[in-house]
Amino acid sequence: MALGGWLSKLKSGLARTTAKLTEGITTLFKKRKLDAAALEELEELLIAADLGTATAAKVVEGLRRTRFDKEVTDEELKEALAEEIATILAPVAQPLAIDRDKKPFVVLVVGVNGTGKTTTIAKLAHLHAEQGLSAMLVAGDTFRAAAVEQLTVWGNRVGAPVVSGPPNGDAAGLAFDALTRAAAEGTDLLLIDTAGRLHNKADLMAELQKVVRVLKKQAPEAPHATLLVLDATTGQNAIQQVKVFRDMVAVTGLVVTKLDGSAKGGIVVALAGEFGLPVHAVGVGETAEDLRPFDARAFARSLVGLEPLA
Repeated sequence: MALGGWLSKLKSGLARTTAKLTEGITTLFKKRKLDAAALEELEELLIAADLGTATAAKVVEGLRRTRFDKEVTDEELKEALAEEIATILAPVAQPLAIDRDKKPFVVLVVGVNGTGKTTTIAKLAHLHAEQGLSAMLVAGDTFRAAAVEQLTVWGNRVGAPVVSGPPNGDAAGLAFDALTRAAAEGTDLLLIDTAGRLHNKADLMAELQKVVRVLKKQAPEAPHATLLVLDATTGQNAIQQVKVFRDMVAVTGLVVTKLDGSAKGGIVVALAGEFGLPVHAVGVGETAEDLRPFDARAFARSLVGLEPLA
């Protein structure tokens, strides 16, 4: 997909979030002084758009320093807001860096069921195939037959082999076997799906930690990346999911999916402000091309209803 098409899709994907935010801005700021009362109303508006209290306060403080008591139009405010939001997002907008000297580069993908984890794995394989990297997928959520079937379908679609085992089998053993095979075949990228049953957190933690231990027996540095997949439609729940999975495994980066179905796209800004974890990619649709590296400025501008700049 061309960059222009992706940016257009990002903007339309964020439309529900944008509407919530910009309607309030337009109502508040036809032409108004950015005084203490206006800033307080703006902060409430940003919190309602899921930017989180700390991040909303930070954005407002930036505007207080640069624009306080100045008369602003709604368009001027959107431009200023986009700049403040982009400043928060810029440090976390980091593509997933694959070390080509590590063959395979092992990526463990975690997250609760329903976040789009399985499809994200296939889309990551597709994204890196465009960069000339071969990928192998591991159906490590052995408890859900649907997850194995889904990954197999996606693997065929993106041209990546899928390693799977018997239902309810040992995910750690499967990961070990897949790593052995990927190393033997000279595969560049090994993407491992995992279970996400948070209702039994102790069992899930034990299973994920076992997968990590077993991988390290064969490749001490593996997994080289551990990605947490978050569903934008869950809004502030995503904050809690980061805390939970960070306790279980060493999460190194985030992927945020389903921005096209969410009125809570502001959660990406809240995550950046609270955790500072790299946001490697965002998803705005169902096709393999709809997952793309995260662009801080394009996202910030789309969020407030401005045209993203190519």
